[in-house]
Amino acid sequence: MALETMPDGPVVENPAMDKGPDFTQRAHAALIDPGLRRNFRRAMDGLMEKRAAQFADPVAWAALRERGAQARAAALARLPDLLEELEARCAANGIQVHWAETIEDGNAIVLGILNHHRARQVVKGKSMVSEEMHLNDHLAAHGITAIESDLGEYIIQLAGELPSHIVMPCIHKNKDQIATLLAANIPGLGYTEDVAALTAAARRILRDRFAAADAGISGVNFAVAETGTLVLIENEGNGRLSTTLPPLHIAITGIEKVVERLDDIPPLLALLPRSATGQPITTYVNMITSPRKPGEKDGPAAVHLILLDNGRSRVFADAQLRDTLRCIRCGACINHCPVYARVGGHSYGSVYPGPIGKILTPQIAGLDVAGDLPHASTLCNACVEVCPVKIPIADILVRLRQEAAQPAGAATPAVKGAGSRRHIAEALVWTVWRWVYAWPWLHHRATRLLARIGNWIPARAPLLRAWTRNRTRPHFAGQTLHERARRAGIDHE
Repeated sequence: MALETMPDGPVVENPAMDKGPDFTQRAHAALIDPGLRRNFRRAMDGLMEKRAAQFADPVAWAALRERGAQARAAALARLPDLLEELEARCAANGIQVHWAETIEDGNAIVLGILNHHRARQVVKGKSMVSEEMHLNDHLAAHGITAIESDLGEYIIQLAGELPSHIVMPCIHKNKDQIATLLAANIPGLGYTEDVAALTAAARRILRDRFAAADAGISGVNFAVAETGTLVLIENEGNGRLSTTLPPLHIAITGIEKVVERLDDIPPLLALLPRSATGQPITTYVNMITSPRKPGEKDGPAAVHLILLDNGRSRVFADAQLRDTLRCIRCGACINHCPVYARVGGHSYGSVYPGPIGKILTPQIAGLDVAGDLPHASTLCNACVEVCPVKIPIADILVRLRQEAAQPAGAATPAVKGAGSRRHIAEALVWTVWRWVYAWPWLHHRATRLLARIGNWIPARAPLLRAWTRNRTRPHFAGQTLHERARRAGIDHE
C-alpha cells in the first residue's frame, strides 16, 4: 500500500483480533471514535472514485464482469477435476504439490519443508491464506523468523495487528502512527513523516532480509490448471524478490483459486486491480511455472505449492454457498460497504473483513463462532453491484442468517454451527408475529395495543435508550389513517 493513501487525522487503535468481544461490542467501540470513522470514510471515498473512473463505460464494465464471473463459475463447476489437473501439471513442471485439509495441516507442511531445507530466515510476500493460518506465529514458535515484505503487511507486523483490509492492510493508520512505529523499530531512522524517507528506510531493512533469506513464502492470486502456472500480482516488487531470490519458494493458496485455462487470466487481471485500487493494471504480474532450470541464472531451486481446504470443500458442496468461492480478493465490496466505512476492519475480528468476510468467515470458522457477522449488514446490495465476479453476497447473507436460526433436528446443516444462534424466545416472537399478520382483526387490535404501550414507555427506558440517544423518540398516533379518513367522510376503499 502506498503511504500517500494514508489518512491524516488521529486514529484510535482497535486491537480486537479473532478472540474476545463479538462484532457488536467491537463495532460499538469503533463507532464512538470519530477519528476512525472520519479516516475510513475519507479512504473509502477515494477508492470508490478511482474505481468508478476505471469502469466509466457501463457496457464495457458489464461485458468484462460477465467474462470474469463466467471464468470463476466455470472453474468452480469443475473444481475437483481442475485441482487434480493442476497437481499433475505442476508436478510435471517440477513444482511439488501438498494438500492441507486444515490450517494445522498447512502449518505443519510449511514447517516440515523449511526444516528439511534447514531454513531459519523467511521472507513473505502478501498472502491472506497465510494470515488465515496464523503462519508467522506458528513459525516463530519453532524458532523460524518470518518477515513480511509487503510494506503494508510489514507495518502491521511491527504493530502486532491483523490486517484491517485484504488489499491495504494498514489503511487504518495515518502517517503519524506509521512514522512513530518505524522510528521505534528501525535504528537510526528518527521520526519523520516524509513518505520517501519512510519508504526508503523500510526498503533498506527489507532488501537485507531478501539477501539473507533461506526461503520465500507467497500467496497465489490464480493457479492455472491447464499449464500448472502460479499467477501473482503486486505493485512493489517484493513478491518477485520473495519468490525469486531465496533458494526455496513456498506458495500457499486456497483450493478455490484455480482457474481452467490461461485464457481466463486476462479478464481477471483487467478486473482485479481496477476494482481494488482503481489502477488499470498492477506494476508486476508474475507467472511461475517451475523452479530454476539448468542454465538459468535466477529463481529458486525448489518450488512447493500448498493447497489449503480449511472448510472450503464444505462451502463447495452447497450449490448456493459455492458462489462465495468465486472471490478474487479485490476488496471492492469492502470499499463500498457503509458498515465497514464506519467501523473499520478490526471490528470483524477476522482476517477477512467487510462483506466477503461476513459470508466467508462464518462458513469457515462456523456460525457458532462468527454467527454475528451475517447480521452486520444493511443488505443495501452495494457490494453485489460492484463485485467484479457477480457474487450474490446479499442472498448468501440471508441464507446464513437462516442457517444460524434453523431449529434443532432440521435437515443436515450445510454450514458448520448451523442452529447455534437460535433462541426460543425469538422464535416464539416470530411465531406470534406470523399469526398476528395472518388475521387482520388481530393485527388491528395488536398494533393499537402496541402503539399505546410504546407511547407510555419513558424515552430513557432501557428498551429505548440506545435508539433515543441520537434520535427523536417516535410518537404513535391515536387513530389510524383509515379511521381519520372515515371520520372526515373520505372514501378510502
